[in-house]
Amino acid sequence: MNYLLINFILSRVVAIEGLFLLLPAITGLLYGETTDAFVYFTVGIICIIAGILSGMVKPKSNTFYAKEAFVAVSLSWLVMSLIGALPLCITRAIPHYLDALFEIVSGFTTTGSSILTNVEALSHANLIWRSFSHWIGGMGVLVFILAVLPMSGGSTMNLMKAESPGPSVGKLVPRMQQTAFLLYAIYFVLTVIEVILLLLGGMPLFDSLCHSFGTTGTGGFGIKNDSLASYSTYSQNVITIFMFLSGINFTFFYYLLIRKVKDALALEEIRWYFGFYIGAVLLITLNLVANGGKPGQSLQQVAFQVASVITSTGYATTDYNQWPEFSRYMMLFAMFIGACAGSTGGGVKVARIVLYLKQIKKELLQQIHPRRICVIKLDKKGVEHETIRSCNVFIMTWIAVFLLSIMLISFDNFDSTTNLTAVLATLNNIGPGLNMVGPSGNFSEFSYFSKLVLIFDMLAGRLELIPILILFHPATWKKKA
Repeated sequence: MNYLLINFILSRVVAIEGLFLLLPAITGLLYGETTDAFVYFTVGIICIIAGILSGMVKPKSNTFYAKEAFVAVSLSWLVMSLIGALPLCITRAIPHYLDALFEIVSGFTTTGSSILTNVEALSHANLIWRSFSHWIGGMGVLVFILAVLPMSGGSTMNLMKAESPGPSVGKLVPRMQQTAFLLYAIYFVLTVIEVILLLLGGMPLFDSLCHSFGTTGTGGFGIKNDSLASYSTYSQNVITIFMFLSGINFTFFYYLLIRKVKDALALEEIRWYFGFYIGAVLLITLNLVANGGKPGQSLQQVAFQVASVITSTGYATTDYNQWPEFSRYMMLFAMFIGACAGSTGGGVKVARIVLYLKQIKKELLQQIHPRRICVIKLDKKGVEHETIRSCNVFIMTWIAVFLLSIMLISFDNFDSTTNLTAVLATLNNIGPGLNMVGPSGNFSEFSYFSKLVLIFDMLAGRLELIPILILFHPATWKKKA
């Protein structure tokens, strides 16, 4: 284990988080919140100094192997969360540190689950920090480091694979640093375009920034108690579009950028993603209309809510907890599937779902025609056995963590739907669930033990289980594993 290299990465994470903390400090000054601004400024400066000092000892080798990458990414997210919770606790926005940790982990992992009962009571500094944490975590802080700091060539792929969601990560351009820079450039442009469109619709600048951070980061922290219900239909529709776009594999945008429109449209995962989304919207809308809903209003609300849960954003314009049972179960189905691999969205990922369906089809064909050679293909290319194996390991691990988490939080004696959807919402980084944790509820009633379980689920879900679980394996910390 290259501890010096891991320490070097952690030092950079701490220093960069210190720079990020200056945004809420500046926001606090602009709105006359001098106490909160001072807290954020102080914590930020301490982080910058600590990061610089701890990174002064340079590692002899900058080469990352898979084990170091997993450990560095997991520890980076833990350290980032532990520090990020401090201002929320010190400013007394969230007095108990564990509650503050739950809130900021929910922010960084783009989950959007909250323990707050009155969001509007927070200062502008705290509100912008909550929302900005989505934007930081959406693409990943390690990807940001790769974009701005040169590191050892091919080994950086291991670092990016450990943090980026999805069954596989590849280079868009020959150099890994260029790929990371390009991803963040697309991410930044999407955010800026959304801010401009929301401003054109009459939304204030502060609100536009917060909601754009939460949309492109697929996070979902609102700055009003009713989330987005009180905003105009225009603003809701803009956010619907950008939630949906943020759930698309960023390779799609890259192909559009280099004018390979046919290659972009040929991506099989994108077609499935469109199909899942449109199918869910139509079925739920028909179900609502059949139960007395107005067609136009129902379609607009359903389009928003399905985009919100399938991309794991978590914003709400209506309480879908009150929808008919079929619609509620369709929402659970969308929560489980999630967004595309290589996007900022959560969930199991469309690419994995497609591969699971193709594996079932292959098995059925081979039972009917035992001598037939079947090859699983995605985008007309054969899928490597290693990718299939990792997908299968992921789903088995996901089920194990899901069931164990439900058992652990059941000590709080809440109803089964609350427990099941609370774990689903945190493990898939969605935000709201059903019943007590529905769009009009929150996670404040859970015990601190259950909140720790759900904090673990949020981190494990964002890092796709394996990187965080590796920390608990004894072989990880041996010199020769």
